[in-house]
Amino acid sequence: MTAKTGRKTARSGKTGRSTDKAAVRALLEHQPHTYAAEAGIRLRNTPAPLYQMLVLATLLSARIKADTAVAAARALFDAGFRSPRSMADATWQQRVDALGEGGYRRYDERTSTMLGEGAELLLERYAGDLRRLREEPDPRAALLDVPGIGPTGVDIFLRDVQGVWPEFAPYIDDKARDGARRLGLPTAPGKLGGLVDDRELPRLADGLVHTALDQPFADEVRAAARAV
Repeated sequence: MTAKTGRKTARSGKTGRSTDKAAVRALLEHQPHTYAAEAGIRLRNTPAPLYQMLVLATLLSARIKADTAVAAARALFDAGFRSPRSMADATWQQRVDALGEGGYRRYDERTSTMLGEGAELLLERYAGDLRRLREEPDPRAALLDVPGIGPTGVDIFLRDVQGVWPEFAPYIDDKARDGARRLGLPTAPGKLGGLVDDRELPRLADGLVHTALDQPFADEVRAAARAV
């Protein structure tokens, strides 16, 4: 009797893991890119892309659609504002115009001010290089000093940079866990991280956030997972 129960439990665990993997595969197929990649950022552990990710995190922190924030980030980068120095050297109006070009009109003026102040802070404190911030005793607290970056912004930034700052991986924040629950996946970061290769962690985290924020997207992923 005990042996039978043990075998049933083992099979159940195996089935559960297979179901989780099917859900994750479906999620990654529906989320082919991270938010960073959609904004044209090729994340590496070098100053420019790290800063660009911080800009994107600032834009995504506002109560605005993710695709609008991504479009606004692209517009800023296309305008040449790809580093703290170029962002600080731009005029307030130039930043406003670029944000408007990307459709980020509701928060454009306040965000232009925050981007300028944030760039100045990074230049003064870290010579514009976020790798120096990484060396701080508490990088999360240091990120919170940047204008426009609150706890949500920290989560957004670290979700994507965990691919190049592996000490933060697996980074699964509260919003990503909400998405995991919606798909019936485990919510513990270690268990979720174990379902993918390390290089896929940023895309998994962004996909889970997308799931939490978009019910039709979640329904599509669930349907695809059931079809596997």
